[in-house]
Amino acid sequence: MEVWRLIDLGASEPYMAQTFYEAVAKSVGEGESPSTIILCRPSKPYVCIGYHQELEREIDLEFCESNGLPVIRRTQGGGATYLDSNQVFYQVVAHEDSEAIPAGVDAIFRKLLQVPVNVYRALGLKAEYKALNDVVVENRKISGNGAGRLDKSIVLIGNIILDLDYDMMGRVLRVPSEKFRDKLAKSMREWVTSLKRELGSAPAQEEVARLLAQEFQRVLDIRLVKDEPSKEEMRIFRDEVYPRHLSREWLYMPERRHQEIRKIKVSGDVHVVEADHKARKMIRVTAEVVQDHLKDILISGDFFMIPEDALPLLEQSLLHAPTEYAEVLQRVRRFYAENSVETPDMTAEDFTSAIMKALQ
Repeated sequence: MEVWRLIDLGASEPYMAQTFYEAVAKSVGEGESPSTIILCRPSKPYVCIGYHQELEREIDLEFCESNGLPVIRRTQGGGATYLDSNQVFYQVVAHEDSEAIPAGVDAIFRKLLQVPVNVYRALGLKAEYKALNDVVVENRKISGNGAGRLDKSIVLIGNIILDLDYDMMGRVLRVPSEKFRDKLAKSMREWVTSLKRELGSAPAQEEVARLLAQEFQRVLDIRLVKDEPSKEEMRIFRDEVYPRHLSREWLYMPERRHQEIRKIKVSGDVHVVEADHKARKMIRVTAEVVQDHLKDILISGDFFMIPEDALPLLEQSLLHAPTEYAEVLQRVRRFYAENSVETPDMTAEDFTSAIMKALQ
């Protein structure tokens, strides 16, 4: 039986709650720390966007700034969301050699999300796992989760939702109109729920943390030992992780890869094209086309890609490609094969379809 650490950070400021696990992942990957489960909750509200999303397209930055809401880009894929102290976070950081963690992102989700399912059931809800990365109650989402690799660590992050501020969830997002925002808030109430909504009141956060620790031990067949962050992990967070997440380079990462696309003066043989394509996840494509060839391309969206930082390699592999389906598909498939990439619930054909939708 593997022995893991259990670190309970309690109420933590937003950057600590959202990103400290990255410092732990580096330490675990280097063999300086054992595999670890972190529990925490944000002490203040903030907004979180997915690794591949374009910041200004997803978030109403003016509203967030005027309301003192930090915006944090996480290191996993997925969509934008509003978070506050009514969520209890669990963050699993396992060394890649751990026998408690299965191979492949799909299998990781299936196994580890049994933990929040069991916690919700222990609290009185008929929770179920819904592929790829959700826990639902009567088909309403009640836990959001992401997974990936950091250094030599396998990471899964997720939450137990005690209560939800639906109005703020809709307000922080950039939308085309206020009428659309009203529809969005209504839709959220229909497909996202919480313990308070389902039970009439939310359990104590300490009880949720106790149940999470209990179920992680049982599902993973490990023994958890309570511990504190190491001095080296605190140094990594202070000197590396925290400054990176504060930087403009990180916040605007997708846009900064291809700053010139939207500044191009369009002429006879030069076109800037764009499209959103909804597969199981949303893919957005912006491209510069010159004489029926891709000169530049930016791909963003709320999908997962493992490793997350492989997306620029896909964009690079598409440069100068003829704007023909067969040629684009061949290059996308080669990217998957040469880089051992996983895109859970998404295929090479999905990305090709998104690109062709823009080109057409």
